[in-house]
Amino acid sequence: MQYFTEDPLFILAIGILVVFISIIGFRLHAFLALLLGAFVVALITPESAVLLYQMGKGASEASAQRLATQGEGIRIATEFGNTCGKIGILIAMASIIGKTMLGSGAAEKIVRSTLKITGDKYAPMTFLGSSFFIGIPVFFDTVFYLMVPLAKAMAMRVGKNYGLLILCIAAGAAMANSLVPPTPGPLFLVTEMNIPIGMMMMGGFLVGLVTISAGYLYAVWANRKWPIPLRDAVDAPLDEIKTLSEKDERELPALWFSLLPIFIPIVLISVNALIGSFAEVSETSSFTGVLDFVGEKNVALSLGALSSIWLLAVQKKGDKKGLTASVQTALMSAGVIILITSAGGAFGGMLQQTGISLRLAELTKDYQMALIPLAFFITAIVRTAQGSATVAMITASGILAGMANTGTLEYHQLYLGLAIACGSKLIPWMNDSGFWIVCKMSNLTEQEALKTFSPLLTIMGLVGLVVILIAASIFPLI
Repeated sequence: MQYFTEDPLFILAIGILVVFISIIGFRLHAFLALLLGAFVVALITPESAVLLYQMGKGASEASAQRLATQGEGIRIATEFGNTCGKIGILIAMASIIGKTMLGSGAAEKIVRSTLKITGDKYAPMTFLGSSFFIGIPVFFDTVFYLMVPLAKAMAMRVGKNYGLLILCIAAGAAMANSLVPPTPGPLFLVTEMNIPIGMMMMGGFLVGLVTISAGYLYAVWANRKWPIPLRDAVDAPLDEIKTLSEKDERELPALWFSLLPIFIPIVLISVNALIGSFAEVSETSSFTGVLDFVGEKNVALSLGALSSIWLLAVQKKGDKKGLTASVQTALMSAGVIILITSAGGAFGGMLQQTGISLRLAELTKDYQMALIPLAFFITAIVRTAQGSATVAMITASGILAGMANTGTLEYHQLYLGLAIACGSKLIPWMNDSGFWIVCKMSNLTEQEALKTFSPLLTIMGLVGLVVILIAASIFPLI
């Protein structure tokens, strides 16, 4: 047994099995399941493996020995705290932006303004682009809650294409949720795999555009083959939907104001990243100093959150209770996500201490490009088995983060991160909360969702893998 417990692949299998059984068999919350997985992995990892891991990170032999002999609880708490320190503020601010954009009507204003430009004929493409754009700071389920009533209203107006509109919403929101920070999954990849956040934003955005285009083509085909009727529902009667669609435009904020909470962090982070890439180290000024400050991801997201609170305050016309309630709800939602993500960081940290990255490096030393599909399929297997895209991304990054941080890859670690993100789209079914959100909110039957929604995400994920492999071959070091 000692031989097997020293094999990182065996320890990896045990850890993933513990998480699977905890979530699927015992219905444990993802936070508890990941924490339990971290404890099991820490317990069966040999001290010698932890010692080698710490020395590989640059610790002296004495320091590495001290860290290796720390109790499992201390090591887990350390990794938990490290992850929380990296992503806690970001997730909290992103949650505030998402909640306040909904409460102020800013998200609805963006969709309506786009529809005015494109018209009813191109409504599906409008819903696709809007859900992708809004899905950058807003979580998948929230985007769906917002846009389904608009899709029903549009379907009532044109008398067709309800299924197409629903699939377009799902496609845009799902890909933004996994590819573009500041949603939790991409944020975790940024911190664990040492990917510059501006680079992840740009890379995720470009891959996302290709994948949602492929998703749109499938959605058009599926809509023709399996047309889905617009159905009445007790929780969302069509009469109420019609009333919502006729909401006075004057009650919504101006478009420029609505876009501010999204544009502020994206522009500040992107400009700071570009200047940091092209400017000489010696070129320092008061301007670059200010940009370094406001372009830092925590500050940029905080400024975006402040602008969204200001927007909500203007719309609420001084209603302090309504404003406080919106922010409090957002922070409560963010707290759960921070706990899950930090527990995932602890689980990933324990996996890295087994030496799994070195083991995978040995297996792929003659063809490193194989790591990209490996990252994709590891994530896809975890996602299909237990349902959560975020948990799947956390698990896969925990396995592969060590390789991304050693600098031995033949290509930029961004490609591994994007492969993990795309792999998290395969294969949504009954164990996925997103599957049920799509079913119940849009009044699709389970059979309709399995024929349309599940293949949609799977196709987009596979297209993303192909795009990433091509890009990594042509532009390996970006």
